[in-house]
Amino acid sequence: MPFAYTSPDLTQNFEGTIFEKVENKMKNLKLLSDSELRVLYEDYLKKYKELQDKKFNLDMSRGKPSPEQLNLSLSLLDALNSQSDFSSEGCADCRNYGLMDGLPELKQLISELTGIDKESFIIGGNSSLSMMFDVISCFMIKGVSNCTPWIKQEKIKFLCPVPGYDRHFAMCEHFRIELISVEMTPNGPDMDFIEEIVSKDKQVKGIWCVPKYSNPQGITYSPETVERFASLKPLAPDFRIFWDNAYFVHDLTEEKSPLLDIMQECKKHGNEELPIIFFSTSKITLPGAGVAFLACGPENLKQLKENYSFKTVGFDKINQLRHLKFLKNPTQVKAHMKKQAEIIKPKFDVILNALKEEFQENPILSWTNPKGGYFISVNTEDGCAKKVAEVCKNCGLTLTKVGSTFPYGKDPRNKNIRLAPTYLSAKELQSAIKIFCLSVKIAYVEKRLLLI
Repeated sequence: MPFAYTSPDLTQNFEGTIFEKVENKMKNLKLLSDSELRVLYEDYLKKYKELQDKKFNLDMSRGKPSPEQLNLSLSLLDALNSQSDFSSEGCADCRNYGLMDGLPELKQLISELTGIDKESFIIGGNSSLSMMFDVISCFMIKGVSNCTPWIKQEKIKFLCPVPGYDRHFAMCEHFRIELISVEMTPNGPDMDFIEEIVSKDKQVKGIWCVPKYSNPQGITYSPETVERFASLKPLAPDFRIFWDNAYFVHDLTEEKSPLLDIMQECKKHGNEELPIIFFSTSKITLPGAGVAFLACGPENLKQLKENYSFKTVGFDKINQLRHLKFLKNPTQVKAHMKKQAEIIKPKFDVILNALKEEFQENPILSWTNPKGGYFISVNTEDGCAKKVAEVCKNCGLTLTKVGSTFPYGKDPRNKNIRLAPTYLSAKELQSAIKIFCLSVKIAYVEKRLLLI
């Protein structure tokens, strides 16, 4: 047991009037006195021990599709066989070398889904994260638009909306890029801060964005936020927006969250080269066996195509072709994603309903209510998140490492936790959220009683 405080006589000492008083007020732990909290704490420990005895092994640390979701895409593997026609519009034989930047028909499909001109795309391998790495590598070594290569500049900085995606931050750390946190608002990142710093600091070269159903909060950038991004006037001519639109078709409800087209907005402001946009089918079809895309302005595109020409003669066109045959058209993609949502939405509901029931009147926890994406972001009281994760772990529930949603793995207020509901079954999620809610209460009480 991770708890320092035990007092088996306390419940007996406070039987009767005070215990009834605690029961009446326990919906809001902030209203309880320390003495009343001690009474409740004993009850929490008993419930916790009962859960521990069930020997759970539950993992909510990553946003992985469930087996049921993966089954929806199994016919992707049947889209091609030894009798198939392997020709395409731009390639006489997809089995052979060539067409480094991808199949034109697949570019057309992603163009119809996103509204971006098909000539703006490069189709890569299975990972958009890999393409992000390639872009930074290129800019490090070759520079951006004839500017000095980043590696030869004194210092490179990136802006990081927080809480955010840990792999973005880790990639920058790998390249020894300094990370600057930017607070998120309900409409997206703090644009006042962004506009000021990019206009004054030429060492700021980029910003990470997950603009639709952000990881982990599930926020979609407002039209005003996108417009302000498009009209940025960075002091550094080699500043770029890394627009990781990972959840562009990942709606959970009919009430979708539309995202303004940053490419079009940037063109209006003469900033066509500002954004580099990334997509993939990793959470549409099969993770690790999907197709990744990037889109950007003509100068960036020319440079990145040249860079890829040294890396490969061509990516996996067989995989591109089978995705084309499986996904077919935008209508088919939307129908497929609706089936995905029918699997995922009830899992989100299990988590959100439990949080509402346990904490709507108990303001020791706040959370987001996303309309899409893969995550729910929760905030504990300051200083409690690591303890919550520890208590969960000791009861068989693994959460995303606390701090990983911030640069350098350090949440300055030790409060944010990312919940990933998709992989576990509904039954497993019911157990997981029970452990989580109890752990939140235990951590709060221990902090109040100075036990941690």
